Amino acid sequence: MSTQKTVRQEAGTVEENPVRLDQEKAEQIVDALNTDLADAYVLYHQLHKHHWNVEGAEHLDIHLFLQEAYEDVEEAADELAERAQTLGGVPHASMTALSEAATVEPEDEDVYDIRTSFEHDLGMYGDIIESYREHIELAEGLGDYATSEMLREHLEDLEEHAHVLAHYLEDDTLVLESALK
Repeated sequence: MSTQKTVRQEAGTVEENPVRLDQEKAEQIVDALNTDLADAYVLYHQLHKHHWNVEGAEHLDIHLFLQEAYEDVEEAADELAERAQTLGGVPHASMTALSEAATVEPEDEDVYDIRTSFEHDLGMYGDIIESYREHIELAEGLGDYATSEMLREHLEDLEEHAHVLAHYLEDDTLVLESALK
């Protein structure tokens, strides 16, 4: 472990950025991006938990869907952090900072049936989707079209995953009633 302790930029600060976005505007957007980043990690961990614990007749399909979903969320988190850094900010990286900045509440440690798990996931997706829409409007209003475009792309993925979850929660199934006993 290094003994050198040179802080290059303090957490919570926004410095001049290479894309020439006004610092006050950048501060607002970095704050929004850090909220999205924190929410992404809560969602990532919850989806991963459900991926590990899914059982039943549809195990493989659901297991693979959840893996795709949490991998998409992880990729989005990386892009959110990199954009915050591009705008002169410091992306949240510690579990404490992420936990404090998150606006979504994680499911507890218990293992639930997949319907309950998906209901929790769908609720969290809905909250994050609403937040993204607000942050897209914020970035647009502040003239940061690159951030708004990036958020739009991630919003499409979030909405698609929410759509799939909603379909999984429908009561139509190929599983025979006798198999449910």
